[in-house]
Amino acid sequence: MIKDRILYEDNHLLVVNKNPGEIVQGDKTGDIPLLDTVKAYIKEKYNKPGDVFLGCVHRIDRPVSGALIFAKTSKALTRMTEMIKNRDFKKIYLAITDNKPQFEEQKLTHHLKKNESANKSFVTLPNTPGSKQAELSYKHIGSGKTLHLLSIDLHTGRHHQIRAQLSAIGLHIRGDVKYGARRANKDGSICLHAYRLIFNHPVGGKQLEITAPVPNTPEWIAFQIVL
Repeated sequence: MIKDRILYEDNHLLVVNKNPGEIVQGDKTGDIPLLDTVKAYIKEKYNKPGDVFLGCVHRIDRPVSGALIFAKTSKALTRMTEMIKNRDFKKIYLAITDNKPQFEEQKLTHHLKKNESANKSFVTLPNTPGSKQAELSYKHIGSGKTLHLLSIDLHTGRHHQIRAQLSAIGLHIRGDVKYGARRANKDGSICLHAYRLIFNHPVGGKQLEITAPVPNTPEWIAFQIVL
């Protein structure tokens, strides 16, 4: 049930732990988006008549899991959008990779260009028309026999940024065959999780730090001890 995955809720914001495989907003598949599921939850819980206002503050790719923010008021949506635009918003992801990084910590800067038909982003030369600069920092926080766990501080918000940038340095996210992983996960997910969000509340300014539990799958369970 959606109420069991709510990480934070007040009059202005609602944060939910998105499952891998869920779509955030409607697309050509016709699958029920998480946006509609959360709207139905709000309508029932608060007995709201008519349409429920709910804005999607940011997005997470379908095979990715983790903390996703919805705005329950237009004021909150406008202010949160501005915060993200100005980078006054910290997003920490976790990724499980098939290869171990060369460095324990590293900042990555690339230029990415999205291929619309392939729904994929590629690393390009800096002067490539249509490309955008992408920045992230990673830290290696644990290794098993064959898999490795990274913490990622996302500095920009480009299309498929983490997937493309890690792939560019030979770190393929577990299950992400689109970006070079050797095989897919059985459930169609990839081992990338929006783990922690840190930002100031759009109404009142109090700092919030919201953490989303990782999926209950063998790959993630193996790293629970270091989280």
